[in-house]
Amino acid sequence: MTAWRPPLRPYARGLVLAPTGTESAAFDRHAIDTLGVPQPVLMENAGRSAAQVLARLFGVGPVIGVVGAGNNGGDALVLLRSLAAWGWPVRGILVADRADEGELLHGWDVPVVGDTDIAGDESAWRSVLEPGAVLVDGILGTGVRGAPRERQARAIRALNAASQPVLAIDIPSGVDGDSGATPGDAVRADVTVAFGAPKLGTLLHPGRGCTGRLIAVEIGFPPMEEGDAAAEVVTPAWAQALLPVREVDTHKNAVGRIVVVAGATGMAGAAVLAARAAFRAGAGLVQVGSSPNNREIVQAAVPEAIFVDADDAEALDAALAEASAVAMGPGLGTGPWGQELLERVVGAGSAPLVVDADALNLLAGGHADGLAAVSARRSVLATPHPGEMSRLVGRPAEDIGADRTGVARGAAEDFGCGVLLKGAPSVVASPGERILVDALGSSDLAVAGMGDVLTGVCGGLLAQGLQPREAGAVGLYVTGRAAVLAGKGRALTPPDVVRWLPDALRERGDGTSDLDLAPVIFDQDPAR
Repeated sequence: MTAWRPPLRPYARGLVLAPTGTESAAFDRHAIDTLGVPQPVLMENAGRSAAQVLARLFGVGPVIGVVGAGNNGGDALVLLRSLAAWGWPVRGILVADRADEGELLHGWDVPVVGDTDIAGDESAWRSVLEPGAVLVDGILGTGVRGAPRERQARAIRALNAASQPVLAIDIPSGVDGDSGATPGDAVRADVTVAFGAPKLGTLLHPGRGCTGRLIAVEIGFPPMEEGDAAAEVVTPAWAQALLPVREVDTHKNAVGRIVVVAGATGMAGAAVLAARAAFRAGAGLVQVGSSPNNREIVQAAVPEAIFVDADDAEALDAALAEASAVAMGPGLGTGPWGQELLERVVGAGSAPLVVDADALNLLAGGHADGLAAVSARRSVLATPHPGEMSRLVGRPAEDIGADRTGVARGAAEDFGCGVLLKGAPSVVASPGERILVDALGSSDLAVAGMGDVLTGVCGGLLAQGLQPREAGAVGLYVTGRAAVLAGKGRALTPPDVVRWLPDALRERGDGTSDLDLAPVIFDQDPAR
């Protein structure tokens, strides 16, 4: 009997771009005005594809759609009309003034009423929505900025108060398509059907928490090109294509030598986790430069690694000179010992470097002349959490969470290196390249020591030849997938992730989706 494995997610057949709401609007205009794609065709395809997803997921009626102005409301009307043509009972409630609903219904009997009599009465809203087995959010689209107006906000609150599942059209109403911010009321959808591509705002918190299951469908847009989106999603197929491949006639020194510099006295665990992770990521030889007081623990926990006394300058310099990559920072401390060790490591050799934890804090304090100076001499992947990023860029931590992609992109440009900003979600930036957004991270990974594992994995991938941006993104993918495979939920620990890394590395495929609908190009589970 074959053991059950969690489905490979998210599903995507290839590269998945994640445009902002602003970029999506510009792309729409380009497709319609420049390339001549008829706008009614796009709306027909969008509404019909969303109807197909709704029918496949829920398979019940009646459906009640809350319809706003603009294209988002038009898409919702086409959805309702399509379901009506398939024999489903449907009803629309207008929460905006629009005059084209009849044109979009094509003569089908779709009852559409205004919200005039229910707008100010929550009990009336409940009674109007109660007959629906599924509710559709077609109130506001990707171009809306700021808090919803009160008329639309009342409808959003009514949808959130309902017990039925809610399907959002393109983006949950009230979520900013650029940043994921929710400046006012926002729909908490069970499913969001995005058109053409998932919008960046639905991948970033707090918008991600409002999105539910995120499904993107193809609706007839032309292919997106290099400048059409500043971000893309890290998918299984994308990450697997970048995994290092070993030659048949190779040896340990040829498949990646990494030096893990970690662990002041009493912090041997950080060095152990990073070293184990580097091995599991495929590095052929791992040397651990740590406090001599940690030797016994490290050698007992990772006997396959070579211990290097970090206080022995000659031995450490020799290890660094032969390294394919260096990973530095976990458990290092910011005292004189860590300061001296940082100066020595960044000044020795030219191997690509992962800097994490206390190494970042030391660089933020100006030691070794700072991160930009180090990046000017060698390839660097910095892996800060928001607090460390706050110290690096001199901005309050709350600013980091409010503009994750912007802060990561700015730091990458300013410091001239790859930047993996950890969090929900983690993102990877590199000068002049698209932001990469992690699709697998969850609250299960919010455990002490997970950053040490990620450092080891990213270092192991750098040692095998990946560039910093790709090493960061692939590292996020394989650690996130290993966490899923471990199946521990909130009981997950760093050793669980290390244990399942080989399984995550062996998997192949585009992922799975139970929808079996040709237009579906992306399918991601709700945030956890």
